[in-house]
Amino acid sequence: LEELFQLTGKKMDEYVKMVPVNPFYRLVFDDGYRFDYTNDDKELYRQINEKNPEDVSGYKKFLAYSKEVYNEGYTKLAAVPFLKVWDMLKVAPQLVKLSAHRSVYSVISKFIKDEHLRQAFSFHSLLVGGNPFSTSSIYTLIHYLERNGGVFFPMGGTSALVNGLVRYFEDLGGKITYNSEIEKILTNDQSEVSGIRTLSGNTWDCDAVVSNGDVYLTYKNLLADNTNIKMRRKWLEHSRFSMSLFLIYFGTKKKYNDIAHHTVLFGPRYKELLEEIFKGGNLPEDFSLYLHAPTKTDPSLAPEGHDAFYVLAPVANLGKLNIDWDKEAPIYSEKILKHLEERYLPNLRENIVVKKIFTPIDFKTQLNSHLGAAFSLEPVLTQSAYFRQHNKDENIKGLYFAGAGTHPGAGVPGVVNSGKATAGLVIKDFHQ
Repeated sequence: LEELFQLTGKKMDEYVKMVPVNPFYRLVFDDGYRFDYTNDDKELYRQINEKNPEDVSGYKKFLAYSKEVYNEGYTKLAAVPFLKVWDMLKVAPQLVKLSAHRSVYSVISKFIKDEHLRQAFSFHSLLVGGNPFSTSSIYTLIHYLERNGGVFFPMGGTSALVNGLVRYFEDLGGKITYNSEIEKILTNDQSEVSGIRTLSGNTWDCDAVVSNGDVYLTYKNLLADNTNIKMRRKWLEHSRFSMSLFLIYFGTKKKYNDIAHHTVLFGPRYKELLEEIFKGGNLPEDFSLYLHAPTKTDPSLAPEGHDAFYVLAPVANLGKLNIDWDKEAPIYSEKILKHLEERYLPNLRENIVVKKIFTPIDFKTQLNSHLGAAFSLEPVLTQSAYFRQHNKDENIKGLYFAGAGTHPGAGVPGVVNSGKATAGLVIKDFHQ
């Protein structure tokens, strides 16, 4: 993000204030064990040693491994588009050396023996929509990415970051047209972009379109009558999409001081629960939760004496879990809030003053996400790098993609790097 502003001689803090969060996360396990995942080496090693002394040396080896994966898979490749098979073959030897065929959890288990600590250092792939038991070990780079760069929060909330980027874009002369849902990407002879048409009937002529919407729905709906991309549409239709999320946003008239900004609450099951979420079927009876408490860092996000939260439960996407969310959402919400009250936030329900529920249906209808998937394509090895949606379409000249569904993947670092990779392609194709 800083690099984006530096490109024009600006500083990010002129537009948004980012502050470090420490600990990165507090991890709370079902049996009561707590682990503060922090960037303070002394404190981190103290906690690991207290849990299992043998894992101190194992963790140091894992950190070195994660750094190597970060250097190869992120620093060198995150903003590089994979458009040809050769692009993949060039890096294949290094991927093999780094055990990319193995899962995040299995690689971490080589280094770390304690089960609590294995979970503490393997859950990160969930942040980009991947199951630690099936996602490529390449995604262990997230661990070093955090240790190297830190974890930050924009003062004013995520919208403050969005608004800062909007203001920066407009300062550079950019113009944003709002409330203009795209109905169709227009092409010449189905092989070259010529413009876009909105639902209201307005059209814009252009030589290039970058879609940062859902990749499958871009092909399915915006290019519905294009026969050039039938194979791509079919491939996406049969691809694996990430899990969805169930969220409750809530505000309390009471302040909870003994909490961290980020808390992960592990349930009684780990692998078994994740298998149910990613394979689908029924809504599990138990859950693991992520609790976000932004007022811990920025008290201005709630009235004085109040706190703001959201709690998130990973759930199967709509293609794998066929339930009536309108009926189930209030029941599931009450179950989660009761659990939080009993384990973490005393007297919670009587102190809630505002509440909003967001289900997989909302991901589908409000955010135009195929199957309500929260992270687009699932980040398995066969859907990564060259095997993920390319940043540039090979059959329609002038059509590009950025966002969670294209290389390198979901999460803020992934999405920003996808923008960087795609911008480089547009510049190469149109300004050389």
